[in-house]
Amino acid sequence: MAQANQTEQATPRRRQKAREKGQVARSRDLIGAASGMAATFVLFSLMSSFPLAWRGFFHDCLEGAVSSNLRMDALPPFLNHPGLFAATAAALGLGWTVALASALAQGGLVFAPTSLLPTASRMSPAAKLGQLFSITALRGLIKSLLPAAAVAYLGVGCLRRDWPLLMALSARSSRAMLGFAVGRLFEVAWKSALVLLIWAVLDYLFERRHLSTELKMSRQELTDEYKESEGNPVIKGRIRRLQRQVRRRRMLEDTKRAAVVITNPTEYAIAIEYRPDMPAPVVVAKGRNLLAAQIKEIARWQNIPMVENPPLAHDLYRTVEVGQSVPAKLYAVLAEILAAIYRAQARALAAGGRR
Repeated sequence: MAQANQTEQATPRRRQKAREKGQVARSRDLIGAASGMAATFVLFSLMSSFPLAWRGFFHDCLEGAVSSNLRMDALPPFLNHPGLFAATAAALGLGWTVALASALAQGGLVFAPTSLLPTASRMSPAAKLGQLFSITALRGLIKSLLPAAAVAYLGVGCLRRDWPLLMALSARSSRAMLGFAVGRLFEVAWKSALVLLIWAVLDYLFERRHLSTELKMSRQELTDEYKESEGNPVIKGRIRRLQRQVRRRRMLEDTKRAAVVITNPTEYAIAIEYRPDMPAPVVVAKGRNLLAAQIKEIARWQNIPMVENPPLAHDLYRTVEVGQSVPAKLYAVLAEILAAIYRAQARALAAGGRR
């Protein structure tokens, strides 16, 4: 039974665990009522051919018994009247099919081996005795008595309504008596099946609500399940911080390979690597504020040229991720910068050679 602090609806994982234990909202009365309704209509739809079929069957049986042709190892009467047994088989087959369909519709196919394991509570006589005198047992008794009382009421009502006709049947033929009996039997049968079906549907809705109440969770249970499935938020946050630190160290190390660092000049810094054998320049590091300052510090130590170009820095920072190539629309601007750097480096090398 749900506790007072269990105010939250069950999560899909909680429902899946309950399903694995066999806890599924299912009404056995609905299975029986649906199959009974289907079998009733099949039998009474074929009832017109039953009297002749049964009369012929009994005639063959009696004739075989008189002539000593009826033996236990022979089935001539059964073989001569297949329609009688085909109708019975149709009613049974349809009832079984409807029962299976209603069972699958309520909760699908459930295989819960854990529910078959023996436990102390299941084998304890005291526990079984407690179940006999529990609220659950009383509820089951009431669930059985109410539809039974409704069926009895329908039968008594039909009998009271047709009591004058029943009293006058003695003056009518046997065929009329049989038709009257079959008609009233069919009426009571389908009305009773309908009452049981409606009651079973209500019972199924009650079982669904009861199971939903039983599976409710407290806020602490929700938190524990989240930690179990997704991981502890504190640990996950620490892992993300460590991952960021590793990526930052790797990025700062890759800055040493850069050909140029584009700055904002103070807010952004983007390190770009380019070699003649590369198809396009690649962003190897980028950052803002403190990380930008670290990139520029490495560039100064490694003698990497830094170029202040705020529009280009904004575009590179917002559109290009680390490890990606520079887009083609920025080739022209970046080519001018690299060309200017290469010319400056060439002049510096030439000046140093003349000295």
